[in-house]
Amino acid sequence: MALYAIGDLHLSLGENKSMDVFGGKWVNYMEKLEKGMAVIGPEDTTVLCGDLSWALGLEHAAADFSWIDRIPGRKILLKGNHDYWWSTASKFYKFCEQNGFSNQYILNNNCFEYEDWAICGTRGWFFEEERSGQHDAKVFRRELIRLETSLKAAGDKPKMVFLHYPPRYKGYECREILELLERYEVARCYYGHLHSDSHKLAVEGVWGGTDFRLVSADYVNFKPVTVIS
Repeated sequence: MALYAIGDLHLSLGENKSMDVFGGKWVNYMEKLEKGMAVIGPEDTTVLCGDLSWALGLEHAAADFSWIDRIPGRKILLKGNHDYWWSTASKFYKFCEQNGFSNQYILNNNCFEYEDWAICGTRGWFFEEERSGQHDAKVFRRELIRLETSLKAAGDKPKMVFLHYPPRYKGYECREILELLERYEVARCYYGHLHSDSHKLAVEGVWGGTDFRLVSADYVNFKPVTVIS
C-alpha cells in the first residue's frame, strides 16, 4: 500500500485541447501518463493536485474521468485553475454514480486519512495585496478558510497538505498560507501548476518546518511521486 501525488494531468479526451501543442515534454503526454501511472496498485491512494480535465462542465468530462477511474485504488481530487468542470461535491458524486465511477473523492473543506496521516488541502491562490483586485481578494480569503477547515478536520493527526498553486516560489511567498502550514505543523506540502520554463521558479525542500515538493506532471516526467511507500 502506497500514497502517491501528481498534478496537472490536463486530460482532454472529450475536448479538442491536447497539450501536445505546447511541445517539449508534453508531446505524446497521454502515452507517458499511461506508462507512469502503471506503478499504482489497487491498495494505493493517489492525490491528484488539480488541473485534471479541460472539460467545461461535468457533462463533457465523462471520458476524462473514465480515464481517472481506471487508475487503481483511491483517488483524491483537488481543484485547479483550469478545472472548469468543478461544481459541488454532491454533483460530482452524482456524476460518478451515473457513470459507474468509483473510488474518486473531492478534497474540499475536509480531509482524508492515510495510515496515521491526515491528507489536507485546497486549490490555493496567487495573491499580492498591491496587485490584486477585489475578486482575487475574495477568492483568496475563501481558499484560506477552506485550507484551515481542512487542517482543523485533521485534529491531532500529523498533517500533509496538497495544493494546486505553489504557496512559495522564487520571488513570491503567500504569507497567509505559509503561516497556516507553520501554525498547524504541516510536515509536507505538495503542489502543481508550474510548467515548462516555470519549473526553474520552484522552491523545494524544508522551509518553516514544512518540506515542499512540486508534482506537476511534466516536472515529474508524468510519473506519480511516492509520498509514502
